[in-house]
Amino acid sequence: MKFNPRKLTLALLYHFSLSHAFAEDLQKADSQIETLDEIKVNASADANAKGLMKPFAGGQVAKGGRVGVLGNKDAMDTPFSINAYTNELIQNQQARSVGDVLLNDPSVRVARGFGNFQESYFIRGYILNSDSVAYNGLYGILPRQYIAAELFERVEVLRGASAFLNGASPNGDGIGGSISLLPKRAPNDPLNLVSAGWSSGNQQFFSADVARRFGPDDRAGVRLNVSRRDGGTAIDKEDAELDLVSVAFDWRGDDVRLSADAGYQDNKLKQTRTNVTLSATSANITAVPDAPSSDKNWAQPWSYSNERDVFGTIRGEWDINRKVTAFAALGARHTHEANSLANLTLTNSMTGAGTQTRFDNIREESVLTGEAGLKGVFQTGSVEHDWVLSTTSYSTLRKIDFAFQNTLNTNLYNPVYYAQPAFTGANAAPFDLYVSYEANLQSTAIGDTLSFFDKKLLVTAGLRHQNLKYLNKGATGLVTSQYDETKVSPIFGVVVKPWDGVSLYANYIEALAQGDTAPATANGLPVANAGQVLAPFVSKQKEVGAKFDFGKVRLTTAYFTTEKPRGITNAAQQFTNSGSEDHQGIELMTYGEVMPGLRVLGGLTWLHTEQKDTNNAATEGKQTIGVPDKQANFGVEWDVIGLSGLTLDARVISTDSMYANASNSLQVPGWTRFDLGARYVTDIKGKLLTVRGRIDNVADRDYWASSGGFPNNGYLVMGAPRTVTISAQLDF
Repeated sequence: MKFNPRKLTLALLYHFSLSHAFAEDLQKADSQIETLDEIKVNASADANAKGLMKPFAGGQVAKGGRVGVLGNKDAMDTPFSINAYTNELIQNQQARSVGDVLLNDPSVRVARGFGNFQESYFIRGYILNSDSVAYNGLYGILPRQYIAAELFERVEVLRGASAFLNGASPNGDGIGGSISLLPKRAPNDPLNLVSAGWSSGNQQFFSADVARRFGPDDRAGVRLNVSRRDGGTAIDKEDAELDLVSVAFDWRGDDVRLSADAGYQDNKLKQTRTNVTLSATSANITAVPDAPSSDKNWAQPWSYSNERDVFGTIRGEWDINRKVTAFAALGARHTHEANSLANLTLTNSMTGAGTQTRFDNIREESVLTGEAGLKGVFQTGSVEHDWVLSTTSYSTLRKIDFAFQNTLNTNLYNPVYYAQPAFTGANAAPFDLYVSYEANLQSTAIGDTLSFFDKKLLVTAGLRHQNLKYLNKGATGLVTSQYDETKVSPIFGVVVKPWDGVSLYANYIEALAQGDTAPATANGLPVANAGQVLAPFVSKQKEVGAKFDFGKVRLTTAYFTTEKPRGITNAAQQFTNSGSEDHQGIELMTYGEVMPGLRVLGGLTWLHTEQKDTNNAATEGKQTIGVPDKQANFGVEWDVIGLSGLTLDARVISTDSMYANASNSLQVPGWTRFDLGARYVTDIKGKLLTVRGRIDNVADRDYWASSGGFPNNGYLVMGAPRTVTISAQLDF
């Protein structure tokens, strides 16, 4: 009999709902009943009865966050490593995007997409693209390439594989970790925030954040955010413009909670500095070139990248009884992109000589995604069960067209600028969008966390059944590749609390991604199974760690190993998934308030990466592209004694050397960057005024910030120059 996850889901939903309704009458002990908080507690960011996790001491990081389908958990109670960065940190550091916030995380390094300006993130050495960032638990809702900070309340980083917790990433990434953003909600008190500022390059920005609660018991809330940025940047000739509007609604009843979000973001970039690709065929690429001046710009004056996104979500929870809650969510996004690009390919690493080729493309993408399920608690003897059952669905349709022509000679250190060259021949025809890609992902998950010995021992286990469907088409409408595969992803985790404030944990969890597509040629010869898409790649993670809560300071440490399969061409010219990229590492992190008025945030990550079974002596046993051996972040904030309202902060970011090619013959130098900031808070006639100033890259260091950001590519991205930002915020 064929396994049908949807029929199983319906049957289990019905069974759990009835069984726990009857069990409610049998279990009356107050200690076994989870009651709702009062209506006028903090409004939830995800229509959850527990609301947002409270900030930990110091206010920069929350006590916990959303652990995928398992819901909100205190970090001390989950067998995973998680940090949730708060809106307080986002505002005080004047962060503009997800990447700016993640500069505080020692397990993450910010990179850039291939051939565009998309933010990408190395987590534990594996790439996660910005269009794989989740919004309130749903994939693919937020803008695809760049997510402005005004759109979210918190940035939650869950380190490690997460196929069971979140479902397979629709883009085949997320092996080293996942990122989830929480939307803003109306707080209990009226909110009126207006901010204006300036940064290097004459970039000017303005934003307003307004919220109200109304109705009986202030059950309903509305929050509006608007923002505009316009002007140059600290990079010569570069220009950025962004317009944003988002509105959020929430409603809290006695046993029903609802929330909804809608947003619009229009991000326009002009003459943005491009990536630098090191030619794989030029004999003059013998080393990684010295980084040019930090404000140097080799982008062509006619190049641009425009992205416009409209998105929305709705979410609801219904307490069927005191033990069982039903939940559902639905989200959608539509994106339109238009670009005229000319990335730099270096042909001589000593002189900086290279070429640029005009590449124009347009893209439209529509995403529809949702989830539904049940969650609850019940007791078997002395064991408490915190269970969940859910089903998810994700679909996307992508239309594209592009043209690639006209090679221009230029130089990294002395750029040559040209008038925009015209397309000729077939490329001169107007763009005609065609469907190039379709994806449909379905999954059903069931999980349970068992509590023993008064919650001194927590055991989490579960399974997620997943179906992955992908379809790729060419411009003529012919299918070039298709894919329909099913896998079951398990989870097992344990938390032991031998003493108060100490949690020891271990987990086994997997990541799931679409297999690689066999190339047409390899090693100069045709590949026997060219065009074949391999079975899903299952990455296996094992992790052990310890967490210490000293009341005002938390310290966490973890050791992990992750095995990621990869496709290779064997001696018989057959493309198979027998290769792998294995990462192991140690993480050490801390955050909190070490003494009144002195806050810390940061840590260290040691990584060892290795390419295995590559069938190539030049790459066998070598390190993964773009992943350093060591990386560290450490920040400190100090409320100046004797000067009420004044706070100073400093941050150091350090990254070890890495490689720009698979054979490790091209080494990118390591770098260290210092950032400084200050803010002053004062009262003006009963209105709170906050003035903030910040200098990033104080020493104006010239450095290559990242190598790669797309599998098996080692392109270089320059670090930003010294950037000064000043802003004023009025709370009235």
